[in-house]
Amino acid sequence: MRIGILGTGGMADALGTQWRRAGHEVLAGGRSGAVSLEEAAEFGTDAVLLALPYPAVVEVVSGLQDALRGRVLVDCVNAVTAPGFTLTTAAGPSVAERIAVAAPTAHVVKAFNLCHADVWRLTPPVFEGRPLAVPLCGDDAGALDVVRRLVREIGCDPLYAGGVDRAGLVEATAALLIRLWVGEGADAQAIAPPVPYAWGRG
Repeated sequence: MRIGILGTGGMADALGTQWRRAGHEVLAGGRSGAVSLEEAAEFGTDAVLLALPYPAVVEVVSGLQDALRGRVLVDCVNAVTAPGFTLTTAAGPSVAERIAVAAPTAHVVKAFNLCHADVWRLTPPVFEGRPLAVPLCGDDAGALDVVRRLVREIGCDPLYAGGVDRAGLVEATAALLIRLWVGEGADAQAIAPPVPYAWGRG
């Protein structure tokens, strides 16, 4: 696949490296540097990863509408601020919904937003024999299939979490997990029981 990446930071590097290792062609672009954001968007004929700070995403995506037309647009952006690790979009649409409005002809899929960039550098992200699960939110079946493949190719399990209208729940989960991990030093996994015990001991 040909994958464009909007951004050159940690998430762009971590996921881009994994996808190159899987045999894909990857081109990352930024606001300054040898490759522009537009060039990266145009390159990503199979998928485009949006890996920019939240304050910039709507403006950037709005300016790239033509380049993003028909593209699978993978959104890994969180709108979480410190201190307090608060969700800045809590009173309105989610990041993914705002992106979908800014680029109405792209196929937005929320994914990869629950973990730090260094987690995505693990080869593979498997813990005590269990692959990391990656929730996906999207409305286009073909786009979801593309992102499921990208998830599996880094050794993780894709989990369909609903349409873009459910992305706010995944983004709020990121705010909660970051608060527990960073703010409390807690094992966030401990808040949920294993599947056999999800409804009690039955």
